[in-house]
Amino acid sequence: MPVAEPENVAQLQKKEPAGFLISAVRGVGQVDFQPLLWTGVLILAALWVSGWQVGLFATLGTVFATAAAYLLGINRSSIALGLQGFSGCLTGIALVVFLGHHLSTYVLTLVGAVMCVVINATLTTFLAPYGLKAMTAPFCVVSGVMVIGASSYARVWHGAAKTAPEPTYGGAGLTWSDFWHSFFNNVSQVFLVDEWYVGLIMLVGLACAGWRVAVFAMAGSVVGTLVAWAFGADVAQITNGIYGYNAVLVAIGMGTAFLTATAWNTGYTLVAAAAATALTASLTTLFQPFNGHTFTWPFNLTTWAFMAAVPFLSRIRSVSGAPGSDRPSSPTS
Repeated sequence: MPVAEPENVAQLQKKEPAGFLISAVRGVGQVDFQPLLWTGVLILAALWVSGWQVGLFATLGTVFATAAAYLLGINRSSIALGLQGFSGCLTGIALVVFLGHHLSTYVLTLVGAVMCVVINATLTTFLAPYGLKAMTAPFCVVSGVMVIGASSYARVWHGAAKTAPEPTYGGAGLTWSDFWHSFFNNVSQVFLVDEWYVGLIMLVGLACAGWRVAVFAMAGSVVGTLVAWAFGADVAQITNGIYGYNAVLVAIGMGTAFLTATAWNTGYTLVAAAAATALTASLTTLFQPFNGHTFTWPFNLTTWAFMAAVPFLSRIRSVSGAPGSDRPSSPTS
């Protein structure tokens, strides 16, 4: 996830072990593309508020992944900005949410965090020729493989702690209570949490990173809710944030990290957020027969598709170093 460097990384690296801890906390904020330390602190606090198990495994996943990046010799600037920790954070949460709190979950979180660093390097290598980033795909790959395969191992499987939501349809009216719960839950569901007050705390953390970050997060949440409701999705799932969290990630990523601040780019970002919402239902249906999980695949696939198209769209502009920033001289078929 490309981000502006918040402070002198060389100085940060000298503050050991403080530098390591700061890098880990930044990794939590980098789930939402934000390297600001206070954003990471508030999001991590929100996760602990949602429950000690979620908070603990988010912390462990981030710390394990950051440590693995150090040991494997990953670029120190990348580590200092938290870019090696965010997939480990999400993996730790996913494992405790879907497999439960057991000794084996601690072991899987350690292994999963290390694998997230490796898969991140792998995907970065494969995507580099196309100018795309790995984003949260390492989390999706590692967590998906572990959760699906866990039931085959007696020492790992203790019964599903939580099952994936089945695709349903509703069409009932969306009340004001449904809407505002969905508004905040869309933000918290990025971290697999469906508590509205957790989403509120996270929004405060995002606002610390800048008003545009908070605005795009809120806009993505509104788009996700309204598109799902317009298509007739189940209102209970809309309210729980199942349909909107990928739209939130798309809006923050494209709106604040990948594209410059123009009216055309804003419109393009909101269209992408709507597409991610629609894709959420498709992928949920695709994964459901084998008890797979959608995770943030809609965000990754949508962002890759929309950013890969940018070099050929003259009105859409990427920030320097972001996907799509290298434009061809002329479109080719």
